[in-house]
Amino acid sequence: MLRYVYLILTAVSLTACVDRTISETVPTALNVGSPETVYATTTRARELDGSYGYRRGDGLKFLEMTVSVPPNHTPGTLDFSYANPDPKTQFVMASVDELQGPQDLKNRLGRVEEVSIFVHGYNTTQSETAFRAAQLSRDIGIPGATMVYSWPSQATGYGYAYDLDSMLFARDGLEQTVRQLKSMGVKRVVIVAHSMGSALTMEMMRQAELREPGWASKNIEGVILISPDLDVDLFRSQMDSIGTPPDPFVIMVSQKDKLLGISARLRGTTKGERLGNISSAEQLSEYKISILDTTAFTKDAESSHFIAATSPALLAIINSASRVGRTFGNDRRGLDVIAPAEVRNPTGATEIVLTETGQAQVTAP
Repeated sequence: MLRYVYLILTAVSLTACVDRTISETVPTALNVGSPETVYATTTRARELDGSYGYRRGDGLKFLEMTVSVPPNHTPGTLDFSYANPDPKTQFVMASVDELQGPQDLKNRLGRVEEVSIFVHGYNTTQSETAFRAAQLSRDIGIPGATMVYSWPSQATGYGYAYDLDSMLFARDGLEQTVRQLKSMGVKRVVIVAHSMGSALTMEMMRQAELREPGWASKNIEGVILISPDLDVDLFRSQMDSIGTPPDPFVIMVSQKDKLLGISARLRGTTKGERLGNISSAEQLSEYKISILDTTAFTKDAESSHFIAATSPALLAIINSASRVGRTFGNDRRGLDVIAPAEVRNPTGATEIVLTETGQAQVTAP
């Protein structure tokens, strides 16, 4: 146990000297890089300098951000600086517009039919979330508009307990975000959540479902949980409350996720498992979900806890599948290309193990 605590404290000390609250806005960056628009809703409090930090705010705020993507960006990489950014080689915040409310957001979105909401995990600032969403949007070619739901993370290595409380605090804001988008006429709302953001997404759907049975499947057209930092028994309880989950519902896992292994052991889990590093889909067999095993891409990824965003090889496969799906008008897009519906379990879980060559080994527990 002391070894795992030491690893966490080491990570904290390495980032302690960096002021992550600083994020310069450089409009001229677009003279060098290319723009990627990222909308945001946030429950972070607005600070005196105009930034949105770790404090919990009153109500939901709406933003439109423009991120400059460097001209020679390589898929799977995300380089940025907290001060004096270089637009030739780094992601740079080019503009941040504070919107007046839902109507202003609706005007900006126009006739967009699909919005993908990225929900970040623990230890993340608002700017970091925007940069990651811009990178994923560029690397995968996300259809429609890209949005982030920015909840009040303390953005420090030792802020895990604060972030857990903030995650629960942020449930209403995420539900409100989905409701606002649907009221604007957005046909498809897809949630892409990472790590602790997956716990937030599940809690949001559970609470909405308890108030309004059938809400999740009616208002959310797809859910992707990436490396979810979530107890398996808790996930089962949440799924039982939700009843009929959104379809498709994808969980991206890796058995070599080091951070989830530490998270599990700190909680006293004997097998060292969280939802995002499960070794078998058998305990989830009754739920109509797809479990995408990306363990084979660990060596290729910059982060074992975020393979979906940092593995160039995996990103190339997802991008290719998305392009094929869009070309043939496939509503489920990449999932049906990677594993066609006829080979997946129509009533329960399907485990899809991706190999480094892009082949999919499909089994139904």
